[in-house]
Amino acid sequence: MSGILDLLNSDLGKTIINGVSGSTGTNENKTSSVLTMALPVLMKAMERNAATPEGADGLMGALSGKHDGSILDNLGDLFGGGVNENVKVDGSKILGHILGGKQQGVQQVIGQKAGIDSNSVGEILKVAAPILMGILGKQSRQNNVSSQGDLTGLLGGLLGGNQARNEQSFFEKILDADGDGSVIDDVAGMVLGGDKKKGGLGGLLGGLFGK
Repeated sequence: MSGILDLLNSDLGKTIINGVSGSTGTNENKTSSVLTMALPVLMKAMERNAATPEGADGLMGALSGKHDGSILDNLGDLFGGGVNENVKVDGSKILGHILGGKQQGVQQVIGQKAGIDSNSVGEILKVAAPILMGILGKQSRQNNVSSQGDLTGLLGGLLGGNQARNEQSFFEKILDADGDGSVIDDVAGMVLGGDKKKGGLGGLLGGLFGK
């Protein structure tokens, strides 16, 4: 199974990045940076939520219903005439459900690293969240996900399975950011100061953008 970052490098991923960039008025490179950091973080948050039976049931219900992957069949229409406000409202609800009170902290950390303000990060994520859910819904159908174990396995596979500890710790730390500045500085340091030769998210981002 390809990971979520492999998907961003695919033709579908480029369509998503280009479409989200156009619909939010954000520079394409910055949009790509935000999505590269944010999508694994959102998936890590879902993995946390799916660790409880209630959370897993709720997510499986969403993936077999409204978020079954059909949004991916009409990306041209979705982005062509400007993203429908209903999609953004849906995205906002998804973010609130996945991230809860941590949403502002997460947006601040990602915004600082990507070099844009947290409100712009929020706008990007509102459009991206329903698409991410669609990707998960499609993968869920293809892999016949029917139990909590299946779901956590799917999320883990898309996150890259046994990732370098630096990456996992980066995702965890972003999710625990409360926006007070100190955690943000720590997280930024982890990425900006990371030794790319050792892998981790610093290396992962560098490889993705050819730096």
